[in-house]
Amino acid sequence: MPRLFTALEIPRDAALSLSFLRGGLPSARWIDAENYHLTLRFIGDVEPRTADEIVAALDRVARAPFEIALRGVGAFGSKKPHSIYAGVAPSGPLDLLQGEIDRIVKRLGQPCDTRRFTPHVTLARLRNPKAEEVARYLAGRGDFRTQAFSVGRFVLYSSRDSVGGGPYVLEESFPLKAPREGAHLPARCEPASLPMFEQAHR
Repeated sequence: MPRLFTALEIPRDAALSLSFLRGGLPSARWIDAENYHLTLRFIGDVEPRTADEIVAALDRVARAPFEIALRGVGAFGSKKPHSIYAGVAPSGPLDLLQGEIDRIVKRLGQPCDTRRFTPHVTLARLRNPKAEEVARYLAGRGDFRTQAFSVGRFVLYSSRDSVGGGPYVLEESFPLKAPREGAHLPARCEPASLPMFEQAHR
């Protein structure tokens, strides 16, 4: 069973800017540019019927497109860094979208994500890094930033159990669209009429 997660795609121009951050850190295993993404909610391994219910519910998200920009670089793991990432400039619409997706996934019975949402794009995984090398790398790239880019959809990716970094399979995409005035979202979402995951992942 593939692992599922929702994410934002990184457009080509921003991915190119991110790729220029590669190098200069001997302990790093760099993520390929085509696998850059911004994770919104990790879902994990689910049964096909549950996956279809999640798809149906996510398809009813009604939020307007917005813009975000990437800003700064950092490392996860303060005492023992394990990954390098590019940060994201503060964005209210991004936080609201992520919060709605999180509520949908929890309402459909999936475990809570205990980690605080920190929007980022992972650039590299680290193996036995030297703290001074990581500090030097970050210090030299702290002014990184991209132009703002439009977010017109979010996606559902799957990945196989591995050491991370892809490849990822795009399972579904969900265009962002402002809700119609007076429209009411149902409190409970029904399973998708076409069981996409039951057909595709038997």
